[in-house]
Amino acid sequence: MTLTLIIQQIINGLTLGTLYGLIAIGYTMVYGILRLINFAHGDVLMMGCYFAFFGAAVFSMPWWLSAAVAMALTALLGVIIDRGAYVPVRKAPRISALITAIGVSFLLENLGLVVFGGRPKSFTDYIPDFISQVHTIEGVRVLGHSIYTPIITLLLVAGLLVIVYRTRLGQAMRAVSRDMETVQLMGINVNRVIAITFALGSALAAAGGILWAMKYPQINPLMGIFPGLKAFVAAVLGGIGNIAGAMIGGLILGLTEILMVALFPSMSGYKDAFAFIILIMILLFRPTGIMGEKLPE
Repeated sequence: MTLTLIIQQIINGLTLGTLYGLIAIGYTMVYGILRLINFAHGDVLMMGCYFAFFGAAVFSMPWWLSAAVAMALTALLGVIIDRGAYVPVRKAPRISALITAIGVSFLLENLGLVVFGGRPKSFTDYIPDFISQVHTIEGVRVLGHSIYTPIITLLLVAGLLVIVYRTRLGQAMRAVSRDMETVQLMGINVNRVIAITFALGSALAAAGGILWAMKYPQINPLMGIFPGLKAFVAAVLGGIGNIAGAMIGGLILGLTEILMVALFPSMSGYKDAFAFIILIMILLFRPTGIMGEKLPE
């Protein structure tokens, strides 16, 4: 394999890794506060893609407006899911919340099949030119998607970090993640903080889903399953509950997946299985992940 091809594959791996990391942040935020794996997160991503698709296809919105509206609607969907599904089981055993999350996932998938239909829809016509444009740099062909996806991701993550570490809301979120009962005694509205957390995580899922649809321009009601599971692996790998860890886990997973296919083409059919092998190894040898830490009981 030539150096040019290796660089090409590393760029592809970084692009895929930033997508995994962006989607993984939604998992890690919800888990950081509720200790809940929101298995509906991948399906929330799918809904964000459909919101953007119909914004552009039906209402003829420019791509940036349809993306912004999709993120807002998906944030609202996240709040509705929290209020309708998770608040009623907030004080129930954790297994009840986990089963509820799986039920919400199936609900969104089947609702998508009924409302949107099972036939895949093409996203190609709604990809902006600067995303689909091909650039040649020192013999390396780079898609605009590979340039702008990491930039957009970094901007979104930077904005999230400002919220989490530089605002009163972020202070409340971090306090709730440490000791929900004590925070309630201090007069903080825990349900409101959790709802905003779901909104932020869902908006980032929508952004990740739209970027995913621009990379793989075909959407369907089941499209969120594998990106959601891969992002979950990335979150566990980096240390679920840690925002920076989610991005690091996503980058490692994306690079590993792309380079494995590039170096061992005969193993390309096993790339999805390889991600779950990584998950098993992490759970066996370092359950807290790369940047995770044990929280006090």
